[in-house]
Amino acid sequence: MTLKTRVMSGIAATAMTALLGFAAHAEGTLNIGSYPANPPWEFKNEAGEFEGFEVDIINEIAARLDKTAEISGLDFRALFVATASGRMDAVISSLTITDERLEAQSFTQPYFSGALGVGTKDGAQIASLDDLAGKKIGSIATSFPEGWLQEREAELGYASYASYDGTANMLTDLRNGRIDAAVNDIVSLRYAFTQPQMSGLQVSIEVPTGDKFAIMMPKDSDNLMPFNDAISAMKTDGTMATIFEKWFGVAPEADSLTVTPLPVPTSAE
Repeated sequence: MTLKTRVMSGIAATAMTALLGFAAHAEGTLNIGSYPANPPWEFKNEAGEFEGFEVDIINEIAARLDKTAEISGLDFRALFVATASGRMDAVISSLTITDERLEAQSFTQPYFSGALGVGTKDGAQIASLDDLAGKKIGSIATSFPEGWLQEREAELGYASYASYDGTANMLTDLRNGRIDAAVNDIVSLRYAFTQPQMSGLQVSIEVPTGDKFAIMMPKDSDNLMPFNDAISAMKTDGTMATIFEKWFGVAPEADSLTVTPLPVPTSAE
């Protein structure tokens, strides 16, 4: 074997080793997208690490599948592109199962039943949905609350609607009076309003909607059934209830979505 042949063989072997190592790493990693400013569902702590209710869920699923969850922060709207393109294996961000979304994405079984909250300034004299007539309303772009508001524009009679890329900007505009009310997941709003910088804001209206939160992933992903089976096991063995109590301070209801194993959804019902 000539020197040139030995060198070329060595380079090829090194490249193959690197490729195999990368493949092994990739095979053991789940690429997860998440909107990083959505406490208590998911958020970055002071060390820049992800925490939250759904972060604990996804990490537990990964561990049960002998994998590691690698979480990346994305804008809320980018979550849908990330799964549709296959860039991410799954995304989390208190995502509601809808029939429209199910046309292009797949969802695991739900683990939380949500409700909407209407956030206002203290003393805003907004106590019912009727009081939104003539008001300036805001919500997050492409979110379930945005769709809910747009479907009811004529019924609610609000004066204008503002769509936001992030919760922080929306609540800043609420505090500054650029909008009269912010509509979002009620758990997120209540958590946000406990923060010192959000003093003077309150949840004035609770709107039960029965929307169901789940993990979203590419349509018919190979990960769908393993994820769903892991969630069922977590509900059955009490792990999901423990995570719920850690983040919400109370045990889940005995017949709630948090503890009831379910099949992969084929509709929003």
